Amino acid sequence: MASSSLDPIRFGTVGSPQTTPTSGTVAAIEHIRLLGLEHLEIAWVRSVRVTDQSCDEIAACGARQGISLSVHAPYFINLNSQTVDLMTKSDERLLAAARKGWRAGARDIVFHPGSYHNQPPEQVYERVKEKLLEIRSILDAEGIDVTLRPETMGKPAMIGDLDELLALSRDIPGVLPCIDFAHLHARGGLVNTYDEFAGVFRRVEAALGRRGLETLHAHLSGIEYGPRGERHHLPLNECDLNYRELLQAMIDFDVHGTVAVEAPIPFHVADALTLQATYRRLRDRQPAGDGEGEEDGVSDEKA
Repeated sequence: MASSSLDPIRFGTVGSPQTTPTSGTVAAIEHIRLLGLEHLEIAWVRSVRVTDQSCDEIAACGARQGISLSVHAPYFINLNSQTVDLMTKSDERLLAAARKGWRAGARDIVFHPGSYHNQPPEQVYERVKEKLLEIRSILDAEGIDVTLRPETMGKPAMIGDLDELLALSRDIPGVLPCIDFAHLHARGGLVNTYDEFAGVFRRVEAALGRRGLETLHAHLSGIEYGPRGERHHLPLNECDLNYRELLQAMIDFDVHGTVAVEAPIPFHVADALTLQATYRRLRDRQPAGDGEGEEDGVSDEKA
């Protein structure tokens, strides 16, 4: 097994690998290590129901196994909720994920920012910014030193194009994007060539400096999409995403961080291992100039 210190990018899965022999996050961490992966994103996507004792056990196991951890907060978060009750519940879910995630040893809290609700994006941005500043101030007062990571989303009706998230990350300390490359691809049918991936990293660096490229947290998988964006995730062997070009761009821009794989079961583990192995193979090769696969075309289907 290669030492994690040699890999600028740590690969893992979102949620427990399906080959984990027993249930529970501790077992998943131990299995991630046996597989030779280096990261686990804990999928608290329905609710955050975990005791402090369990969080302490998760943190200890992650440290012991050398596995970095992140948390995917519940899906039912909307920073543009349209009623006070819904907004309060949304706040509680994100705060719970951050508090319990911090105790469990996670340092990145990924969440879906919400919906535009047919409102002007500029208006929604200001509301989301105000809400994140409020949540950030609560966490800072409690000493919860996690990075809140709104995720790029795969449907145009959802808050979360890259420029919005980069602006939030620039405007609010303690906020950085989770860049889901499948979602970027699904949102417009582009972001699928070496030059387009390089363009993403240039935009990140322009907005956030080298820090944005040295602390990347990304999701990666295949995806099916249509005129309204994302439909569902796909395994790598069934998708049009040019992941080799993306990995080459990561290498060329000296990106550091984590990549969590969201492929559907039973392809979860296989795709994570494929991406890790491909990344290492490309990294260990002699410099190849402008990257690989430039003959591969972009999908004919445009959203």
